[in-house]
Amino acid sequence: MKKVGVCLAAALGLSVMAASANAGELLAKPELLASNCFNCHGYNGASAGVIDELDSLPARRITKKMNDFKTGKKPSTIMGRIAKGYNDAEIAALAAYFGAMGSK
Repeated sequence: MKKVGVCLAAALGLSVMAASANAGELLAKPELLASNCFNCHGYNGASAGVIDELDSLPARRITKKMNDFKTGKKPSTIMGRIAKGYNDAEIAALAAYFGAMGSK
């Protein structure tokens, strides 16, 4: 029984380390995080429809919108649920990624 507990603890530790490595990778390559946004906001945030274009918004505005969605301050159909899946560092990385496009 003790061996099972040790094995489970080791497996949990490895999975936490793997998750941390993946999170670090995502922050280092924000285009990977941003690819989720492309489904609705268009490739590289250049929307062709009624959904906001992300490539023309400054980073501070994207951060505010994401946090407003995340907290429920800004009503939405789906963005509130999506925003809750990102931590502050990931939101900052997304905002910087799309915000840099608008400054070019």
